[in-house]
Amino acid sequence: MVFAEVRQSSSAKAPLVLLHGFGGIGALWAPVVDRLDADQPLIIYDLPGHGRSLDAEGVGHAGVMAKAILADLEKRGVSSFYLCGHSMGGAVASLVALKAASSVHSLTLLAPGGFDFEIDHRALRHYAMAEKEGDLATALAAMTAPGHVADPSGLKRLAAARQAPGALDRLMEILKSFLVERDGSIGQGTLPLNSFDGFGIPTRLLWGTADPILPIEQASKIWPGAVVTLIEGVGHMLIDEATDVVASSIRVALAED
Repeated sequence: MVFAEVRQSSSAKAPLVLLHGFGGIGALWAPVVDRLDADQPLIIYDLPGHGRSLDAEGVGHAGVMAKAILADLEKRGVSSFYLCGHSMGGAVASLVALKAASSVHSLTLLAPGGFDFEIDHRALRHYAMAEKEGDLATALAAMTAPGHVADPSGLKRLAAARQAPGALDRLMEILKSFLVERDGSIGQGTLPLNSFDGFGIPTRLLWGTADPILPIEQASKIWPGAVVTLIEGVGHMLIDEATDVVASSIRVALAED
């Protein structure tokens, strides 16, 4: 079973589902969660092959993970929800929304994967192979804007998760599943973006202008009607680098339904 931290509430609000990026864990959403209303119900996943979902079904590319998340939500009896995903989690969130559009109140995407072929796969490989806090800090420096320092508490949580037997092997397995070769170059598989035209879910897209992993130009691939926020001087790790902007966008999404 896919692990999720669940925060219940006496509120009648639909839960917010949070999906982290490649190599992350659900606990990395903590700075954003701290800025949300305390009565907002939450379902914060460790995606298959990550953290406490290391051996869960659904290890693979975004399509496989989306099926696993939808199946888990059904098992939990969750019939409607808000959705937010970062990077690979953004690709997963997009596919969840596409497959279950009637259940999704809103979709918030943070530098999502799958919007175009280009990706810095070398930086992702280094990140996937990093196990200790120092190595993780070095790997993350290549994924953020120049001068950004990773949150120490986040590094500790991430390093602890990487100590589990087989954790790094799982990450390499997942990385290989979403990388593709085309004309002698390595890139990422892409989402069926034409399928999202007119699918009717209020969508917000956030992207850092200094993203070294997924070029900012990929933000232009978003379907019509989405609200796009380009964050100046911010890299790929938006949860850590632009916490206030991310939390504010989520709060707006939660309030507009």
